[in-house]
Amino acid sequence: MKQIHIQEKKQFKKLFKQEQIDNFENRFKVLEAFLQTEKHVTIDGLIKRLDQNGWQLDPDFVRETMKLMCRFGFAHQSRFDNGAIRYEHRHLGQHHDHMICTRCRKIIEFEEDHLEELQIKIAAVQGFHMLQHKMEIYGICAQCLKERIQLMPLIMAKPGERLVLKEFSGGIGARTRLLSMGLRLGDKIEVITNNRQGQLVIAADYKRYVLGRGLAQKILVEPIKHAKRHTPVQNGTF
Repeated sequence: MKQIHIQEKKQFKKLFKQEQIDNFENRFKVLEAFLQTEKHVTIDGLIKRLDQNGWQLDPDFVRETMKLMCRFGFAHQSRFDNGAIRYEHRHLGQHHDHMICTRCRKIIEFEEDHLEELQIKIAAVQGFHMLQHKMEIYGICAQCLKERIQLMPLIMAKPGERLVLKEFSGGIGARTRLLSMGLRLGDKIEVITNNRQGQLVIAADYKRYVLGRGLAQKILVEPIKHAKRHTPVQNGTF
């Protein structure tokens, strides 16, 4: 990696001076700070790194420099899950994809040659010439899975999770409402939307259900891969 960074600095000096970009010395400091981290960094994170190096630069100047670095191919910007803009290195000849934990926001880079070859083959079958691509896989990282309570209220579930309805802590009125909707213990569901405000939308047996947050708080669920076989409920009740 050190050799790559040396090459990047040489290319940076050559291109920025060739294009007569102003304030070169301070722009080079931005590059230095950017190369000091392998993480996907925000402008605020980069400014913090610059401060740690003793370089006080205007945030707008740093932002403009990063845009230039994206323009000349030294950086690439992403907005994972519509969050803050983050910048990562764009080393020539290298490609990787991302897994994003929806709980702790960790971003994991990975490379898989077989996957790259498969995407090219799929495109070729469709008569499509692929120029570039990106893959973002959203889920829950291994550490968050370890810390997570397996039996949890439905209200805590993330969009895309597949779960099993396990227990219900509500009164007879709420139980009757769920039964009238067609939901029962043992049903496998998928969380469609849960933005931490307002209603949740879940799907079961190719049908959508809208639940209020109060009701979702009373439904306990378990991830499908951890769920044990459920004994059918007698008389169709919870």
